[in-house]
Amino acid sequence: MPVDKARLNRFAGRAVARYVDLVYRTSRIVSEPADTGAFVRAQAPFILAMWHGQFLMLPRVDRGGVAVRSMVARHGDAELIGQVLEQFGMEMIRGAGAGTRRRDRGGAQALRAALRTLADGESVAMTADVPPGPARLAGQGIVTLARLSGRPIIPAAVATSRYRAFDTWSRMTLNLPFGTLAVVAGEPIYVDRDAEDAGLERARLAVQNSLDAVTARAYELAGADPARATPARPGPDAPPAEPGLSLKVYRTLTGLARPAAPLVLRARAGRGKEDALRRAERLGRASVPRPDGVLVWIHAASVGETNAALPLLPALRAEHPGIRFLLTTGTVTSAEVAARRLGPDDIHQYVPLDAPDFVRRFLDHWRPQLAVFTESEIWPNLIVETAARSIPLALVNARMSNGSFARWRRNRGLSEPIFSRFAVVLAQNEVLARRFGELGARNVLTVGNLKIDAPPPSADAAEVRRIGEAMGSRFRMVAASTHEGEDELIGGAHKLLAQAFDRFCTILVPRHPERGSSIAGILERQGLAVARRSLGALPDASTDVYLADTLGELGTFYALSPVAFIGGSLVPRGGQNPIEAVRHGTAVITGPHWSNFGDAYGALLRHRAAVQVETADELARAVQSLLGDEVELARMRSGAQVALSSLSGALRRTVDVLLALLPDKEGLRRAS
Repeated sequence: MPVDKARLNRFAGRAVARYVDLVYRTSRIVSEPADTGAFVRAQAPFILAMWHGQFLMLPRVDRGGVAVRSMVARHGDAELIGQVLEQFGMEMIRGAGAGTRRRDRGGAQALRAALRTLADGESVAMTADVPPGPARLAGQGIVTLARLSGRPIIPAAVATSRYRAFDTWSRMTLNLPFGTLAVVAGEPIYVDRDAEDAGLERARLAVQNSLDAVTARAYELAGADPARATPARPGPDAPPAEPGLSLKVYRTLTGLARPAAPLVLRARAGRGKEDALRRAERLGRASVPRPDGVLVWIHAASVGETNAALPLLPALRAEHPGIRFLLTTGTVTSAEVAARRLGPDDIHQYVPLDAPDFVRRFLDHWRPQLAVFTESEIWPNLIVETAARSIPLALVNARMSNGSFARWRRNRGLSEPIFSRFAVVLAQNEVLARRFGELGARNVLTVGNLKIDAPPPSADAAEVRRIGEAMGSRFRMVAASTHEGEDELIGGAHKLLAQAFDRFCTILVPRHPERGSSIAGILERQGLAVARRSLGALPDASTDVYLADTLGELGTFYALSPVAFIGGSLVPRGGQNPIEAVRHGTAVITGPHWSNFGDAYGALLRHRAAVQVETADELARAVQSLLGDEVELARMRSGAQVALSSLSGALRRTVDVLLALLPDKEGLRRAS
């Protein structure tokens, strides 16, 4: 006989509601504030926040006659919960944040419904943390709702002296009758309508801390020990998580793939992506001896990460003159940067491929006292094998894109064992710090962006003079670090600018110089005359676009132009670093996609020290306006320096943390 689920849910919902009512009727009620109904009525309409697992008693709380709708995710228990809420005069809003799950749980639809509810004068109740966890880590959803609606968040908790807590992710709690029941509501939390990432993160932390406080206070008033109902939050000294199945599979597969590595490297060398003479380094075979004494290993992916990390070397050496440094990178271009900028006592090697045998061979030879990874360089075998040798691991200037974060947190069996092995993660901002914490990092600090404190890319004075003489007095702009899909737009903007300025010249510096031939073809099909620097050409009177498809010369081209468009921002690539242009006194123009450098662009835009555009037409108008207004250019340059100064200090803070991970003075002496 088929089960009538609707009827079953109605029966179960009424039974749960009667049980909740029983707990209230048989308990001694303690409230803080004393008149909860009057308190919440004064704030209405509001957003009632609670922790997941602690919500059973809340529908019965005195709401002072305020109408409240509760946000409930799309899952099998929703109808039952709806029946419980109905018994207490509440309605559902279906949908909730997806948390770490891939499937759509109706979050966007629920947000729209919640905004309509608040606009209509009704209040909204929701859990601040999102299944399947981490528990008691407030999500962005609740503060986003508060920002968009302008309504306050009221943190609330109910606890009973007698309860049972189940072994679920949130420590789901069943409150028992015949004891003391405490209801606590916290002070309202407002979120500024103009809040950006940093402001939203501060609000999120305020909600999280306040919910922790009211929950602890409720258990205190009830006379109960909250330990059984509190999910564990691993602290900085907690041991790393055990490898999950995903990590074990990864390590096995990378080990089995080892015989194919030489073939892959040979093929990449044929395409110019590997140094054929140093391929053995990629297999973990060192090309030089290990120096005596303390060795700090710094790993950076490519040129940008290398430039950010290099200032750490002299800053650390200033504190400990005997330290030697090993810098590993993964690209030919970063090796060229290292060759130019490393001191005579320091060593560059290519990082080994992430296979267990190659990594062990590398570590057997180098035996560093400290391993420092930069930004988003996360290689599982490198991290696991390094930690297994009790070498402290630090992730500095840590960042993670939205896409990478979503991929990592979908697989906690891989992410938590990896990120929990870092002794410290130094994040660029609070939003990123929270992400790394969610992924399992035990000790996360917000220190800022090292790139703010990095020196600008060098400009070759002789080349600046030579190219400048070839261009003469022509108006010009730099289109820097452009990505595929932007070249056509740059060409279109150039055509408009050429109508406004006689013999206007665009200097286009692609992010990937190997695209030079393709870019030249695109521009020439637009009817533009292109001179390619990689072919030894200089711009002449007929050149429309000077295509700088070479490596390591961006500083030279910033020094040649008063205005720069920073690429990766008119297409959804997250933008490129604007700080290098600012340090050269070049005014910055960006597209709307700059999330990878959110702190820098946020500060620049707040100080009106950068211009954001959406289209080629807008880009052309912005360049024309700036080139025609020296006063505005000067104001932007001044504002940009003020903006960056407000973000500086990451280098000093990073050095202070890393020094604490090095051996003490006696250990340094023994290693020397």
